[in-house]
Amino acid sequence: MNLVYAPIVLIGVLIIIAVILIVVEKLLGGGGERVLQINDDKIIPVSGDETVLNTLSAHKIFIPSACGGKATCGYCKFKLIEGGGPIKATELPFLSPAEKEEGIRLSCQVKVKENMKIEIPKELLNAKEYKTKVSYIEDLTYDIKLVRFELLDPKEMHFKPGQYAQLKVPGIDIIRAYSIASHPKYTNQIELIIRQVPNGKATTYVHKALEVGDKVILTGPYGDFYLQEQSNRDMICIAGGSGKAPIRSILYYLRDQGMNRKVKYFFGAKSKRDLYYTEEFQQLSKEFPNFEYIPALSEPLPDDDWKGEVGLITDVVDRHVKDLTESEAYLCGSPGMIKACIKVLNNHQIRQENVYFDNFS
Repeated sequence: MNLVYAPIVLIGVLIIIAVILIVVEKLLGGGGERVLQINDDKIIPVSGDETVLNTLSAHKIFIPSACGGKATCGYCKFKLIEGGGPIKATELPFLSPAEKEEGIRLSCQVKVKENMKIEIPKELLNAKEYKTKVSYIEDLTYDIKLVRFELLDPKEMHFKPGQYAQLKVPGIDIIRAYSIASHPKYTNQIELIIRQVPNGKATTYVHKALEVGDKVILTGPYGDFYLQEQSNRDMICIAGGSGKAPIRSILYYLRDQGMNRKVKYFFGAKSKRDLYYTEEFQQLSKEFPNFEYIPALSEPLPDDDWKGEVGLITDVVDRHVKDLTESEAYLCGSPGMIKACIKVLNNHQIRQENVYFDNFS
């Protein structure tokens, strides 16, 4: 008899446990409707158990997330005012002591389980999701492509020269950030310069599968790295690889303004086959005496017949610049390159507040 009723008793116990878990979840705020208040004015109702990142995205508020919410880029930061719970271990590698003290969190790791108040930069409220169509693809080098996207809906993106957009890879849950390479006056199209990363899912898609006519989703614009238009300081621009993209946008804009600021642009590559747009920027230097383009090769090949600068781009910069106290710098490249460049610029007395770069490179 006991054996007959044992399964029934077990099922009854499991049902009681499930009911208890549901009650506990409701008491903790997991089941009822909650609100997410943004910047003291915008209120979003929340009924599910989603992260702040996904909740904002569902309401057409797009926080940058170069890794797509996997807690590997540390880019989707916001300020937590109320609610949200303690900091998770997955957030710690991306938060400085000052940020932890200030209440900065990663939106991909914080779930809206209770009423919450948060702050995000007001400019992020202007970021949108864009339906686009690929209208042009060009091989710039053996591993770098230029891709032009025609904006379909909305039809215009207004961005500052130097900012970036995010590309959603169709069919897989991958989002990647790329600097905008085009002139900001062309609001109905966006150009991105994308370098093939070995085993990179997004760049492999772009280099091996993407074709003219394909439909792609972009979001943006994002980024604090952009031309400081109110400034008249001399500019030092340093880039490598696909880092030429935001500098190209900045220079196009300055060209239309008459290049009224003095600009030195250093571009580092390994050998001659890694260079691109060389003639374009050399022509720009002929048109505007204020602009100087200085490409450098770290390992030129014998067949390159290279007559230009040789060495690491940091060494070339060190040789060409003097006191930078009244200058500002724009950097785009790998994290290692940016760190090395900042060290060199510091040796020439640049002010830290006048150095601009994005961390997703």
